[in-house]
Amino acid sequence: MNKRARIYIAGHQGLAGSAIVRELQRQGYTNLIGRTHAELDLEDARSTQQFFEQEQPEIVFLAAAKVGGIQANNSYPVEFLMNNLSVESNVCRAAYATGVNRLIFLGSSCIYPRDCPQPIKEEYLLTGPLEPTNRAYALAKIAGIEMCWSYNRQYGTKWLAAMPTNLYGPGDNYDLNNSHVLPALIRKIHEAKISGTEEVVLWGSGMPKREFLYVDDLANALVFLASLDDERYNALINPDLCPLINVGTGEDLSIRALAEMCADVVGYTGNFVQDVSKPDGTIRKVLDVSKIGELGWRASTGLKEGINLTYKVFKGNLV
Repeated sequence: MNKRARIYIAGHQGLAGSAIVRELQRQGYTNLIGRTHAELDLEDARSTQQFFEQEQPEIVFLAAAKVGGIQANNSYPVEFLMNNLSVESNVCRAAYATGVNRLIFLGSSCIYPRDCPQPIKEEYLLTGPLEPTNRAYALAKIAGIEMCWSYNRQYGTKWLAAMPTNLYGPGDNYDLNNSHVLPALIRKIHEAKISGTEEVVLWGSGMPKREFLYVDDLANALVFLASLDDERYNALINPDLCPLINVGTGEDLSIRALAEMCADVVGYTGNFVQDVSKPDGTIRKVLDVSKIGELGWRASTGLKEGINLTYKVFKGNLV
């Protein structure tokens, strides 16, 4: 990408979007475009089209989405389905109409079947039933992948869908009812330490295994993909192939081990109790990242290092 290219980051204030902005700025990109939800509602097709016509972005990172943890996904499936479908379809339609060069659509590893083989390869998409607790969100993201592929096949666009594993880092949501597992653990363990609580309750059995990616590593991967030379990029968005690529570390650990790692970082010495009445979700979910690895990219932030960095930001925001 040209350092002066007009780059639109949809969702630039969110966890992933803000990291993409930081990474682009770090690498010297100077013509970045962002709009808050108050300034531009991407669920409004007319407003989205007018924005694209006015700003004429050359590169788009589509990181805007309604996201949440198990409880939020299970409680509000209509919103997770409809809001995300609206944003994806409006942005894709406007991007095509205004001649966007490259578009990177940000998905989620929950697109893959609940019980598919591990580690999860890109070709496992649509080979089995989804995890019921976040099926609506997963289907919306699968539709986004299909939009990228359909536009590539029918109109010759160059749009790529990147599927990250579980993200964490600066800018995360720490609401105990709507956040993902790692930020929820950081907050619960921190509050237990401050209050002197001797026990922290964990959802489920603690046995499910998850993979986690520091959000600044994700941003680095996305900019890396968007900056690929034409030969390698065009191979990824060949219209005969689903334009899908995993982004992760390829390493996982149990939720219980994650909690113990967070406790070590926070300095909490109490005990954990498992509430087995709560759902576990998918038992194991680790991505096969050989495809992006063969292109020359790999994550650089270890999990404990990333949790340390995240906890420092969390504490700083409490002041």
